[in-house]
Amino acid sequence: MAASTHSGGSSPEPISVRIPEACRLTGLSRSRLYELMKSRDIDFVKVGSSTLILVDSLRSFIYTRRSFIQARRD
Repeated sequence: MAASTHSGGSSPEPISVRIPEACRLTGLSRSRLYELMKSRDIDFVKVGSSTLILVDSLRSFIYTRRSFIQARRD
């Protein structure tokens, strides 16, 4: 399975990130991220004791919220 890359970049884009990186990428607090995981708004997987957040899920959540806010403004 091929990994996608950033446009112009040479390193593959991750398909998942750990909790601290997900917080950094989104600007959400750790506790808010756990709330979103509990409500199943963000997809994650457990691998042993590690929790991995799916990057596509983070993107979808953020873009959906952006679309919701823009629709309310119109």
